[in-house]
Amino acid sequence: MDWKKLADTLFPQGHAIVEQDDFLCGSAQVDGQAVAVIGTTGHTPIGVEIALAQAKAILRTVREFPGMPILMLIDTQGQRLRHRDEMLGINSYMAHLGKCVDLARRKGHKIIGLVYDQALSGGFITSGLMADACYALPDATIRVMGLPAMARITKVSEERLTELAQSNPVFAPGPENYLRMGGLEAIWEGDLAAHLRTALAAAPDGDQRSALGLQRGGRRWAQPVIEAVMTDGHVRIG
Repeated sequence: MDWKKLADTLFPQGHAIVEQDDFLCGSAQVDGQAVAVIGTTGHTPIGVEIALAQAKAILRTVREFPGMPILMLIDTQGQRLRHRDEMLGINSYMAHLGKCVDLARRKGHKIIGLVYDQALSGGFITSGLMADACYALPDATIRVMGLPAMARITKVSEERLTELAQSNPVFAPGPENYLRMGGLEAIWEGDLAAHLRTALAAAPDGDQRSALGLQRGGRRWAQPVIEAVMTDGHVRIG
């Protein structure tokens, strides 16, 4: 979806979001409340420049607008795979972005992620998966790694991975599978502005991803392992 059309739909009261080199930044109104908007468009890869731009925008919001909710609009093909970015330490830049998101949360900013087009690998991990809650549009594309690349890395045949993807959401792309695993709070259909208002009004309830994954049958062991570690350190299987 075109980000301008999305913004007009999400913010019927108006917005002041601007795009510069596939980086989105600005503010909007939701029922009279100001919301900071930070994100990407054009399936842009997250290189050092955009990672720093997003981190800077988050820190500026924390400094100048205490407590203002932050909406992260996500459309990225993941981290930029260039020798220059690797030599500059793109992993450190993306870690810095993730830390800035966490800092904003600790300072009282509610952070919502919305995958409106494409979300891949590290570009998704340091944005939508770092938010208090992440949502997606029905036609969004979400995956950590494509099956051909996964086959090369794991040495498991692509045919076998394709077979596993039919029954295991961990191997399969798409918002429905990430919903089952708890990575998404919900898939937004219909009145997007109403969905956003509801998400902003929801009371914080900690990180529920692993609990949701267990409840929905997409991740059966994450929550039991967490509970075991938090209690006696032993995982009981069976």
